[in-house]
Amino acid sequence: MEAGLGSAPDAEIWRYACENGRIVVTKDEDFLHLVNRQGQVRGLIWVRLGNCRTANLLDQFKRLWPRIQASLDAGDRVIEIR
Repeated sequence: MEAGLGSAPDAEIWRYACENGRIVVTKDEDFLHLVNRQGQVRGLIWVRLGNCRTANLLDQFKRLWPRIQASLDAGDRVIEIR
């Protein structure tokens, strides 16, 4: 679901995710610092893949989703995708 926060500051994105029980998916390392400081999000998926086409990124998510879902269900707060 698109939340319309594409150009919002990190703190606003984080606040929205906390208030709405959302998962943050990002390549921005700054969100790692927010995990232990402010509020609770359902999870943070930190994408560490280099520059790639959207189709390649979506393929990676499809392939890895069972593992991502299992980690979220286990209560992991940060999931790193490489």
